[in-house]
Amino acid sequence: MTDALDSITILVVDDERDIREGSARILSKMGCEVRTADRGETGLELLEEKPAALVLLDMKMPGMDGMEVLKLVRQNYPDTLVVVITGFATVETAIEAMKAGAYDFIPKPFEPDQLRIVVNRAWEKIRLSAEAERLAAERQRTLADLGTQKSRIHTILASLPSGTAVTDTNGQVVLMNPAFKRQLAIAADAALGKPIGEYISDQGLNDLIMDISRGRHIDYDDIPVYEFSMENNQYFMAAGRPVLGENNACLGAVISITDISTMKSLDQLKSEFVAKVSHELRSPLSTIHEQLAVVINGIVEVAPESDQQILSRAKEKTFGLISLISDLLDLSRIEEGAICRDIRSIPVVDLLTNIVDFLKARSDKKNQTLALEIDSKDIPEITADAIALESVFGNLITNAINYTPDGGSITVKVDMAGINIRVQVIDNGFGIEAKHLENIFDRFYRVKNEKTRFITGTGLGLPIVRELVSSMGGMVDVESTPGNGSTFTVLLPTTGQ
Repeated sequence: MTDALDSITILVVDDERDIREGSARILSKMGCEVRTADRGETGLELLEEKPAALVLLDMKMPGMDGMEVLKLVRQNYPDTLVVVITGFATVETAIEAMKAGAYDFIPKPFEPDQLRIVVNRAWEKIRLSAEAERLAAERQRTLADLGTQKSRIHTILASLPSGTAVTDTNGQVVLMNPAFKRQLAIAADAALGKPIGEYISDQGLNDLIMDISRGRHIDYDDIPVYEFSMENNQYFMAAGRPVLGENNACLGAVISITDISTMKSLDQLKSEFVAKVSHELRSPLSTIHEQLAVVINGIVEVAPESDQQILSRAKEKTFGLISLISDLLDLSRIEEGAICRDIRSIPVVDLLTNIVDFLKARSDKKNQTLALEIDSKDIPEITADAIALESVFGNLITNAINYTPDGGSITVKVDMAGINIRVQVIDNGFGIEAKHLENIFDRFYRVKNEKTRFITGTGLGLPIVRELVSSMGGMVDVESTPGNGSTFTVLLPTTGQ
C-alpha cells in the first residue's frame, strides 16, 4: 500500500496524547492535513470551523463519548467518513459503531501500517464517492445538453429550405422537416414512424431510400441522385447519405430534396434556343460551304494562289461553324435524353473496325499510321446505342489524327479490364500539358499553343464523349506527355444498362 495520497483533511479525536501525536506524524507523512482534538466537544467545534473528509474517533473519552460524537457527525456532516478507534475491539462494539454510521474501525494499540491501511481504504472510498458524484453531475449536464442540442437540431432543420428526412435501417421515417412535407404534399400533422413508402408514392425514390437505409451504399462515394416530378409540374432532386455509427455500421439514411423546377425550365429554354438557332444557321452555312467549294474548284487554274488560300480558309472556317452547330445539337439531345435510346447488342470490335476504316482516308492524307489492335479473342458484345458509340470513338480517333503531326501513328487498342471493355486511343502527337488535363473535358475548352493554334475545332468533342460514356455507365480518362502523345482510355461495362 502506498503512502502517497492526494491532499485530504483528517481530524483525530482521542483523549490519549500519544495516539493523537503518533497518528498526526504518520498521516502528515502521507501528505494529509491533520488536526487533533482531545475531547469530543472540541472535535465537533473543529468540524464546524472546517469540515474534514475523515475523522479518526476514539470511542471512550471523558465527557461526550465516541458513540454520541459519531451520531452527531453523521447527522451534521453526512459526507464525512468516521473510523472509530477502540481499545474494546469486540465484535459487539464494532457492530454497534457500524450501525451508527461508522465506515471502519481500528483497535488500540495499532501499528503505523495498520493505520495507513485503514486510512488508504477510507480515502479510496472518498475518492470513488467523489468520482461517482462527478459522473452523475456530468450525466445530468449531458442530458441537459442533449435536450438543448435536440432542440437546436429541430430548429435548424425546420428552417432549412430543402426538404430533409431521416429514416432508420427499416426505412421507417424518424424525422421530417416542414419543407419535406410541403414539397411532397404530405400533411403537416403527419405522424412519424411509418415506412417511407407510406409518405412517398414514387417507387424509384422509395427504392433509393431503402437501399441507403439498409447500408447498401456504405462503401461507395458515388451514391446516385434521383430526379422526379410531382403532379403540379414541379421537379425535384433527391440525394441521400447513410447515417453511420460505430464500426461503420449503418443506422439509417438522411435524405435531402431540392426543388429544381426553375433549373429544369431554364434547361428547357436553353435547349429550345440552341435547337432553333442551330437549325436556322446550319442550312445557310451548308449552302455557303458548298458554294465556296464550287468557287475554289472553278478558279484553281486562273486565280492567284493567295486568293485560293483565302477562299480555302473561309471554307475551313465555315466547316468549323457547321461542326460547332452539330456538336451543340448533340449536346442538347444528350441533355434532353433524346440520345442513347436505340439500345441493342453491339459487337464493339466490328464497330471499331468500321470507324478505323472510315477515318483511315483522313489519316492517310497526313501520312499517318492508323491501326486497330485487338488484344483479346473474347471481346463480348455491349448493350448500348450504336450511334452513341460511334460518336465516342469517332471523336477520340479524329482528335488523335488532328493533334498528331504528319507521319505520326495512332493505335486503337481493345482488350478486357475485368468485366469492362477497355478501348484505348494512343497517339504520338503533340501531347497535353498537365495544367490542361483537368479542363479538357469542359465545354469549349481548347488547348492552344504554337503547334495547335491552326487546328480547327469546337471544344465540344471531348465533353460529348464524357457525357455519352457516362450515360452508358462507363468512364473516360486521359494520360498525356507533351511531345510524346496522349492515351485516351474508355471503360464500358459489358452488362446491360
